[in-house]
Amino acid sequence: MDELSVVGQVVGGSFGDIVIRQKAGTDLEIGDLMVSEENGSFLILQVFALEYGSQIQDKMQQMMSGVNLEQGVVDAHFYEPDFVNYVLARIKPLARVFRKDNEVKIPKSLPSFFNKLRLITKNDLEFLQKEKDSIFVGYIRSGSKVIKEAEVWLPAEDVFSHHMLIPATTGRGKSNLVKTILWHVLDTNKVGALVLDAHDEYFGRTGIGLKDHPKAKDNLMYYTPSNPPVGANRLTVNLQSIRPEHFEGIVDFSDAQFQAIRTYHWKSKDGWLTTLMLTDPDSATDQIAASTMSVIQRKMRLILGLIKDEEGRLVSKHEVFDSATKGFTTVDDIVQDIEQGKVVILDTSRLGDEAELIVGNIIASKLFEKYKAYKAVGELARKPVVTVIIEEAPRVIGVDVLTRNNDNIYATIAKEGRKFKVGLMAITQLSSVIPRTILANMNTKIILGNEMKQEREAIIASASQDLSEDDRNIASLDKGEAIISSIFVPFAMPVKIPLFEDIVKEKSSKVRPEKTKVF
Repeated sequence: MDELSVVGQVVGGSFGDIVIRQKAGTDLEIGDLMVSEENGSFLILQVFALEYGSQIQDKMQQMMSGVNLEQGVVDAHFYEPDFVNYVLARIKPLARVFRKDNEVKIPKSLPSFFNKLRLITKNDLEFLQKEKDSIFVGYIRSGSKVIKEAEVWLPAEDVFSHHMLIPATTGRGKSNLVKTILWHVLDTNKVGALVLDAHDEYFGRTGIGLKDHPKAKDNLMYYTPSNPPVGANRLTVNLQSIRPEHFEGIVDFSDAQFQAIRTYHWKSKDGWLTTLMLTDPDSATDQIAASTMSVIQRKMRLILGLIKDEEGRLVSKHEVFDSATKGFTTVDDIVQDIEQGKVVILDTSRLGDEAELIVGNIIASKLFEKYKAYKAVGELARKPVVTVIIEEAPRVIGVDVLTRNNDNIYATIAKEGRKFKVGLMAITQLSSVIPRTILANMNTKIILGNEMKQEREAIIASASQDLSEDDRNIASLDKGEAIISSIFVPFAMPVKIPLFEDIVKEKSSKVRPEKTKVF
């Protein structure tokens, strides 16, 4: 090993907590990746803590500091100062790589005592391979240093069918990450996605977005309730598409209220909701109290935005729901697009939380039912993996929601969807309020920065790799920096997620010369 590249030397510790002395003149960071050369293989290790070391006792250091501060001594001079005061780094082994065939295994031994370590380079990461139909997530990151030659790609079908969690506090780049992932999903045409876009930010209606992808015309569908742009669709769902079970786990109805709803559905079939909303509470059936009907109608008006117009017809304030002739095929059209491996974005920015989730519930339920049917008849293998992407996931899979109500479709997918190639991508700031059984089913976690200790503890406890020493590391992650913990990566990978706008510009610059060849 070149002496100039050495940054530290093993001086003690234990497995999982190895102590190295930092070489003078180098500047190690939390999260730095290091390499220990062995016979025929090398260990990849990561810094998780830094501390000072000194040959001078603490009381002597304090006295010298007092002389420096109180008597104005400019500096304290030592004989061979680099030997006297130094920095100790605590590191943990991540992986052992065998050079002959680039095989990566979980390490089970310590590096040699006094072994010299260097920072990782692109040549050490040749085992990272881009597989067919994989999605790009980012570049390997060593501390704050980005190795752009080392790209991280995840197997799309495996990752999405086994569910994904994206936990982070506000402003750490969750939306940028989701757009980056979806951009590469559009390349594969092997994954169908339903995106509930509560902020209308993914399509790029007023700026750069997924609409700028070269394959957007074929693989991207956009539904919006207001003034759809050219090539987009109007998001209108007919009330006949709604069934009582679509409210379960989302809206708080008492047993009496839900029984009344089921009674109307049994009597009026597809037109039950319109009939219920237009019925005078005082003239309801004998089995349903007027007060119960009034409460149900008030909740429906608030949730779905339903009102009566001057002619006594039922209309929707935000134009998403229709009681007349529009929106009969919307749900079927969306499900068909997702089955064909397309990304479908629903602009739900005009809807309240519950209405947004109900729209998603209607589509996800139909999709889940169809995929269960495909498995029953042996056709599931020919279908693409599908995923449902939802922000603020505790709204539907939080402990309070699942304790208070029955399971909704989102919780059902999280628990059972993997068997039917239906996955859930949950985006959240509050991982701690999601049940541990569901967190454990999220087999890929792309962890962004989080200052809240309770949230970090929940993430660490459910990670696919041992992140017990990464509490400080996660807290110090800057915007766009992440750790990927997944059963589909050989170790917890620190990555830097590129800016989505840069991906679009880079793709555009590559496409443009091809177009000029025709002249």
